[in-house]
Amino acid sequence: MIATKLGEFYRDKDKRWLSIWVAGLLALWIWDLVFLNAPALARIEAAFVNTLYAGALVVFMSLVFGWAAGVGLHFLDEARNRSPYIVLTFFLNVIRSIPQIVGILIGYVVITFFIEQEALQNQYAQLFWMSFVISLFVFLEVVDLVRDRIRYFAASDFYPAMLCCGIRESRIVNIEVLWKNSRAHLIHKLIAIFGSAIFLQCSIDFIISVGLSTDVSSTNFPVTLGSLLAKMDSKQDILAIGSLFGDLSVFGRLLTEHLQGVSVAVVIVFSLLCIYQISNGFVKRNSL
Repeated sequence: MIATKLGEFYRDKDKRWLSIWVAGLLALWIWDLVFLNAPALARIEAAFVNTLYAGALVVFMSLVFGWAAGVGLHFLDEARNRSPYIVLTFFLNVIRSIPQIVGILIGYVVITFFIEQEALQNQYAQLFWMSFVISLFVFLEVVDLVRDRIRYFAASDFYPAMLCCGIRESRIVNIEVLWKNSRAHLIHKLIAIFGSAIFLQCSIDFIISVGLSTDVSSTNFPVTLGSLLAKMDSKQDILAIGSLFGDLSVFGRLLTEHLQGVSVAVVIVFSLLCIYQISNGFVKRNSL
């Protein structure tokens, strides 16, 4: 019976890759526990936890902002006074017109200002505002999805039939359309946003590390996978990989003496790969 349950579980690609992700990270942690020095291991663990925390916050805030803006645009579009609709649409289009990397970097500059003024000292508060900045430039994907789903059902008989039954339009939109009939679409979008949040965070940390911003430094922010990878000792570990092309005998030393940089790079790449596969598997399982 247990074998049957496991077989049913692993037939779904997204569940299978979720298990691979967890097992792979656990195996890497055990390897680091044996061969990596304690301070470096503690940095990796803190960076991983902070990155997951920030990514989860981005997902949550993107859902809240996207749901509220998408539903708000729907009702404002039908109102007699269209001024609020025009203002909100203009605001969203301004955000859409700013490249994500540029907008997030500007947000990091603002956060740095508050840190330097000692108005933002708590590590988790800093991670919260970092996540808020990232979510500002990715939640529009949720807005577009919410509006598309509402339009799809509004064009069918489902929507007007429920209105004729006396059901409030707010309940139809929020409960019947989005929660009951679009939950799988929203979860798929949030999985993709989680991957985007990790990628954008690592990209910004790299930009900061190479000195493209004089106002922002990676030391201003809590350690994440991206900022840890950008540190000099991690860079030297990554550069050591190039020695494999000239001498394969250094492979063993690479896995024991250059573990910090290699481990962080593996966690980032492996996580993004697994999230991509989980997203694709979720689409196939739910026939989206």
